[in-house]
Amino acid sequence: MHFRLLFIFMFIVFALPTNAQIFKGYLAGGINLAQVDGDEAYGYKMPGANFGVGVMMPFKKRWDVSLETTFSQKGANQKAQYAQDSLNGAYKLRLNYFEIPVMIHYTDKDFITVGTGASWSRLIDATEWEHGKLTETNALNGIYKPYDISVLVDLRMRIYKRLKFNFRYAYSMVKIRTRSFTNIGGTSAWTRHQYNNVLSFRLIYMFNEDQSARSQKQAQLENQGL
Repeated sequence: MHFRLLFIFMFIVFALPTNAQIFKGYLAGGINLAQVDGDEAYGYKMPGANFGVGVMMPFKKRWDVSLETTFSQKGANQKAQYAQDSLNGAYKLRLNYFEIPVMIHYTDKDFITVGTGASWSRLIDATEWEHGKLTETNALNGIYKPYDISVLVDLRMRIYKRLKFNFRYAYSMVKIRTRSFTNIGGTSAWTRHQYNNVLSFRLIYMFNEDQSARSQKQAQLENQGL
């Protein structure tokens, strides 16, 4: 159902009329700082890779829609909390996803671009350590959902010519896992839903920006009958 909703969103976005035949492509690469809300470990302490390719399609002056394919590493990390060797509270989770983000962007003065949208992600690898020991968690045994749907907020700032700095915030709209916890003494138990919570810091290199801008300007002149 959630994949269908994202597909409908993509169809509506790409049905928008474009003002140019030349689209803008880009390469992106950087790092994630991730945590999983609901896992009893706190803070953006899990670094990971984030890299992908994308295309931006102008549909109105200063407005673009983008489609991207991305490899993104998420998860959580917590150092040992207690002196006990067997139950020291250490926790580490690595979730690797293949993502398809779809966003709408607005560019102001050819310098700063803000955007929002959603992404559908497929879990391709999962590894988990508890108290320093590897668990049986993997991408296929159903402990974590095989997909994730996230809402995105995106900010891009031009650094130099075609090079831009990109900050992106992503948060799961659906739970990726439901888990029950007990305290060390086993005297109390509770259940929590878990969600990916990720900050991304990337560099983006653009292609065809100048050509796309000239094509948009020409289209505007033609629409005005000039």
